[in-house]
Amino acid sequence: MKNKKEEPKGIKFNFYWIYAIIAILFFGIQILNVNTTSETSWQEFNRKMLQNKEVDKIVVVNRDIAQIYIKKEFLKREKYEDVRKKSFGNSINEGPHYFFQISSPDNLEEKLKEAQKDFQEKERIEIKYTTKKDVIGDAFSWIFPILIMIAIWIFFMRRMSGGAGGPGGQIFNIGKSKATLFDKTKVNVSFKDVAGLEGAKEEVEEIVDFLKNPKKYTALGGKIPRGALLVGPPGTGKTLLAKAVAGEAQVPFFSLSGSDFVEMFVGVGASRVRDLFKQAKEKSPSIIFIDEIDAIGRARGKSNITGGNDERENTLNQLLTEMDGFGTNSGVIVIGATNRADVLDRALLRAGRFDRQIFVDLPDLNERKAIFDVHVKPLTLAKDVDIDFLSKQTPGFSGADIANVCNESALIAARKNKKIVEKQDFLDAVDRIIGGLEKKNKIISKDEKRTVAFHEAGHATVSWFMQYASPLVKVTIVPRGRSLGAAWYLPEERQLTTTEQLRHEICAALGGRAAEKIIFGKVSTGALSDLEKVTKQAYSMVSVYGLSDKVGNISFYDSSGRESFNKPYSESTAKLIDDEVSKLVEDCYQKTIKLLEKHKSKLTKLAELLLDKEVIFKEDLLDIFGPRPWDKEEIKEEKPKAKKRKAKSKKDEPKQVDNASEDK
Repeated sequence: MKNKKEEPKGIKFNFYWIYAIIAILFFGIQILNVNTTSETSWQEFNRKMLQNKEVDKIVVVNRDIAQIYIKKEFLKREKYEDVRKKSFGNSINEGPHYFFQISSPDNLEEKLKEAQKDFQEKERIEIKYTTKKDVIGDAFSWIFPILIMIAIWIFFMRRMSGGAGGPGGQIFNIGKSKATLFDKTKVNVSFKDVAGLEGAKEEVEEIVDFLKNPKKYTALGGKIPRGALLVGPPGTGKTLLAKAVAGEAQVPFFSLSGSDFVEMFVGVGASRVRDLFKQAKEKSPSIIFIDEIDAIGRARGKSNITGGNDERENTLNQLLTEMDGFGTNSGVIVIGATNRADVLDRALLRAGRFDRQIFVDLPDLNERKAIFDVHVKPLTLAKDVDIDFLSKQTPGFSGADIANVCNESALIAARKNKKIVEKQDFLDAVDRIIGGLEKKNKIISKDEKRTVAFHEAGHATVSWFMQYASPLVKVTIVPRGRSLGAAWYLPEERQLTTTEQLRHEICAALGGRAAEKIIFGKVSTGALSDLEKVTKQAYSMVSVYGLSDKVGNISFYDSSGRESFNKPYSESTAKLIDDEVSKLVEDCYQKTIKLLEKHKSKLTKLAELLLDKEVIFKEDLLDIFGPRPWDKEEIKEEKPKAKKRKAKSKKDEPKQVDNASEDK
C-alpha cells in the first residue's frame, strides 16, 4: 500500500454565503429583541389585572391594538411567569406583556371609564396612543419580489450557459458553441466495428485520409472536399460512421446536434456557428460532425411564419457563409447526418459545401451477416445458431434492428433461465419485434377464433399458389400485439418489381377477406391492415409507377418532398385514378376468390389444422398443398438438406414479414 497523505477536501467558498450570513444576523437580532407578549381579552384583562390594580399603563398602537404593561412588583407572581422574561435570555421583559384587539379607541375609553368608576383619582389609568410602522414587513413587501426576480434571472442564465460558473459563465456564454471535442483517446469505435456499409465506409475512410495525408491529393492539383452528407433511413449507422471517423482520425473532432444551435434568444444560433468554426480553424486540420442537420438546414421560404423560423434561417445563413468562407485547404471538413435530405435547403447541398452525399442504405444479405457477426460477439451462443440463417430471416432490418434482435434474444434466454442463447431465442426475438408480445390470455370467442383461422389460412393458401407472392414461413392465430393472428413471409430481395409481381402481392393481401367471404358468406373488420396495404400499393401503381394503361406513363410523385396544397392533376384525372385503382383491386379480389374456390377443400383442411395447433409451419403446408410448381428446381437442389430438417423441431423454421388480422 502506498503511504500517501490524502489532502482534506475543503469546502469551496461561495460569494453567496456572505449574503446568507448577513440575512441570518439580521433576523437573529430581530428575534433576540422580541418580547414575550400574550394575547388576552377585555373581560380577562378587566377581571384579573385591572380590578386588581396591577396594570401600569395601556398603549393603543395604530388605533386597533391595546398593549398592556404590568407593574414590575407584580411580575414576580406565578400567573405572570409566561410573560416575565424575554424569548431569549433571562432578562426581564419590560413590556408590553399582553395585548388584545379593539374595535375603536372611543369604545375602549368608555369601557375603561366604567371599569374604574370606583377607583381613586391616583389609581386610574389613562390610555396613551402611538403609531408604529412595520419596517421589516414594509421592506420585504418590495425587496422580496426583486430578490425573486433576480434569482429567476440567475437560474435561467445558468441553464442557458450549461451551468458554467466563473467570469463569463452565465449570459456571456450563450453564444458559445456547445460542440464536444473528441480525440482518439476518448473514442474506442473504429472502422472495424462498422459492419457492412462498404461503399459508405470507403467514402468516409477517404475523408480521414484527406486530413492525414493532404499533400498526397493537393500535389496533383486536387482540392480537399469541404463537406460530406450522410443520408439514409433511421438506424442504418450514420452516427456510428461518425464515431468511427472520430476514432480513426488523429485530428480534433467536434461533435454536436443540429438542435444545439437552436435557442430562445435571437442571434444565438448564428453566434454559435461562428464560434464553432473559429475553434475548428484554430485546431485545423479538424472535423466538424453535425448530427440531425435538418434541424437547422431546412429549406428557406417554405413558411410565412415569423419568429423561431427567422432565427433558424439566420443560423442556416451563417452556416452557409462559414462553409463557403474559409479557404479550400484550411483542413476543416464538415460531416452532416440526416434521414430527411428531401427537406434540406438546396444551397446547403450544392458543390463547394457538401461536395459528397453518401447514401447509407438498409443492409443487404451479406451486410446483415456482417452486422450479426459484430453483435453476437458478446453473446454466449449455442451450436445450432447459424448466422447465415438469421441474416436470411431479417430482410428490411436496419443495423439498429439487428442489434435489437441480438439483445432481445439474450433477454429471452435469460428469462427462461438458460445458460446459452439458442436459435429459437433469436426466432422468438424476431417474432416479438415484428408482431409484438404474445397475448395468450386474450379472451376470444370460438366464432372469432374460427374466423381468424380461415382468414390466416386464406393468406397462406393464396401466397402458396401465386408464383410471385412471398413464400410463407409460419402462420399463427395466437394474438400478438394488436393483431388476432399473423402470417410470416420471406420476401424476395429484389431491386425492381414488375406489374405481375405487384398484382400477386395484392391478391395475397386480399386472401384473408376472400376466405371469409367464401366460407362464411360475410366479411369482418379483421382485414383493416390488409386493405390499408392494398390501397396504398394500388394508388402507387397507378399514380406513381405509371403501371396503368388508361392513366399512362405518368408519375405524380414529387421526389423533392415539397408539400403542395394543390394536386398536380385535374379533377377528371383524379376520377380516372380512382376508377383505375378500384378496378385493379376488384380484379385482384375476384382472381383471389376463384383461386380459393378451386382449393376450398385444402383451405378448410389448413384452417382446421390451424385451429388445432394454433401455430403451423412450412412443412404443414407442404403436406397439405404439396410443393409449389415453380419451386421444383429449388427443391431438387436442396433435397439432401431437406432430410436433415426432418429431425429438427418445427419451431426451428424461419419467420418474417407480418400480415396480420387487425383487432378491431
